Amino acid sequence: MFLEQALRQTTDLEQPLRVLDLCAAPGGKSTLIQSLISRESLLVSNEVIRARAGVLRENMVKWGGANMVITGNDPHDFQRMENYFDVIVVDAPCSGSGLFRREPAAIAEWSPENVRLCSGRQQRILADCWPALRQGGILIYSTCSYSVEEDEDILGWIAEELQATSCRLQLDESWNIVETNAKNGAYGYRLYPDRLQGEGFFIAALRKEDGGEFSYPKGMKDQAGHRKHSSGKGAHTSAHSTHTAGNRAHAGKLTRQEEGLVQDWTREDRPLIYFKHNDDVHGLPAHLEEDLSFLQSCCYLKMAGVPMGKLMAKEFVPGHELALSVIINAGLPVIDLSREEAIQYLRKEQISAGGAHRGWALARYEGHNLGWVKVLAGRVNNYYPRDWRILKRD
Repeated sequence: MFLEQALRQTTDLEQPLRVLDLCAAPGGKSTLIQSLISRESLLVSNEVIRARAGVLRENMVKWGGANMVITGNDPHDFQRMENYFDVIVVDAPCSGSGLFRREPAAIAEWSPENVRLCSGRQQRILADCWPALRQGGILIYSTCSYSVEEDEDILGWIAEELQATSCRLQLDESWNIVETNAKNGAYGYRLYPDRLQGEGFFIAALRKEDGGEFSYPKGMKDQAGHRKHSSGKGAHTSAHSTHTAGNRAHAGKLTRQEEGLVQDWTREDRPLIYFKHNDDVHGLPAHLEEDLSFLQSCCYLKMAGVPMGKLMAKEFVPGHELALSVIINAGLPVIDLSREEAIQYLRKEQISAGGAHRGWALARYEGHNLGWVKVLAGRVNNYYPRDWRILKRD
């Protein structure tokens, strides 16, 4: 949670920002950032380890934001995005000594050799992503390690080798956070579990002094397709395909008929671009179209905006991601559930719809959308994702 203070004290969160969460899984920091930035901003949540990327996607879907992209790139890949980001958050892989109380198994994995290995890896990660931060941009570096080699020594290295300016943060005494310094005087902050509620943690904020401002590459619009065209309450992109870090992404234009089917499911007050990626229709805030094209040229995109659902013949089949998103049309049919019924739904069990409207409807509990049901004659089909269902009975 102290990340919020680091952001608020160093960055104007009311302005449109491009933020990179470089080592994002499982998503705790990304969901927090998503809550803090403006609707006009963009969050890129990156996770290079495939085994961890799935839970990142799940948590970002549950958070419901539309102005976000999930990528699966090595930090080195971000070098090509020179001066693009206003803020980069690096919660770096570390030796994990700050988690000993919560995860005793981590004690057996710790060693001085592992600390040195992690320190070298942290320097490489930071050096790789540094060109992607614009002049005056903010780098927030953190670990869950107590080791000076991974904390103050790395902080000093950033300030000296990357010529960054340390940002001193204002603390409330009641927080019991310990201010610390690198040998060159740069400010860091240590959180100890005997002083506050939480695990061991280190964090620091620095400002980049060199670099420049970002501009989109020349000819990018021509490569990515035509600009959006206003069509009713939304917008769409034209068909295009671009290389994306070892894969080929296919983003296709919707027909007028398809677009009409999709628009009925989204809010009228939030202009979107709609595009097909493989079999799914995605919705992304219209002002991020150029960013999407640029990111496609540089990154391996795992998700962009909201995967809304699929077009099947002449019907749009809504996806679970749309049900949880901020772009969903508030006027869609709803079934309000009791607590007991909501638990049944989240277990993917049968629920009753009473005299509900036939067809697709949102299952809702205390004003919160849980997912989709389809009301048919004599039964209700539960479309909650099987992999997310509650399994425990107590």
